[in-house]
Amino acid sequence: MFDQNTLRLNVDHYLLSALREDITQEDVSTNAVMPEACNGVVDLIAKEDGIICGLQIFERVFTLLDPATKVEMYVKDGDEVQTGALLAKVYGDIRTLLSGERVALNYLQRMSGVATYTHQVAALLEGTKIQLLDTRKTTPNNRIFEKYAVKVGGGHNHRYNLSDGVMLKDNHIGAAGSITKAVAMARAYAPFVRKIEVEVENIAMVKEALEAKADIIMLDNMDHDTMKEAISLISHQAEIEISGNVTKANIEKIKDLDVDYISSGALTHSAPILDLSLKHLHSL
Repeated sequence: MFDQNTLRLNVDHYLLSALREDITQEDVSTNAVMPEACNGVVDLIAKEDGIICGLQIFERVFTLLDPATKVEMYVKDGDEVQTGALLAKVYGDIRTLLSGERVALNYLQRMSGVATYTHQVAALLEGTKIQLLDTRKTTPNNRIFEKYAVKVGGGHNHRYNLSDGVMLKDNHIGAAGSITKAVAMARAYAPFVRKIEVEVENIAMVKEALEAKADIIMLDNMDHDTMKEAISLISHQAEIEISGNVTKANIEKIKDLDVDYISSGALTHSAPILDLSLKHLHSL
């Protein structure tokens, strides 16, 4: 759940922007068939099985249009829902229900899809100590929603943005001249509370990251045997993250490795939406 300050300061402007994108002047269809205010109700229905997520955002879309709108929830974020289940009822001016429908569903379907996919991937890591992380590969202007959905689905958040931590990737290392120089410069510049993570692609880079005393070493796009060699070399001198094209289809092949984290951009960039629908609208 988002607290009220977060909603007002960091969420509402995204929702209002989405509503303005959908209603540039007026909702012509709704105004044609509903010229006057009329109270009504509509059902939120699951059209496939999955993890529901984003109910607060779904409700907020409608209440931004009309604070008098009421949503009666029968599930909560993180619940498993089945096809055909009645998830909520939305009460209010029928004009508001019609005009807010698409935007509200877009957020709810997207967030539920991310939560569902994350839940499926996280289940494959059960019984291990490995934490499943997301990445910054999020839909522009939807990061706050997608990273929340990852947590609801059972994953964990990596950096929220570029201000959130130090991660020295290949181009940072190239700009600095070497891993050693990049780590030294980061330690001199960044606040002491920031851990320093270094992305490595081969054993030589692993050795240099260890000598530079990186806090976290990310093994990026390595084959299984090379990762095992790197893990043995690191020997708990730094935390270890695995990254690079990790998906639901291949994560089981690497869960036997003694690492702390597996990060997957697929949690946010490849999760399909969960099919949901508003049905049975009628006046009261």
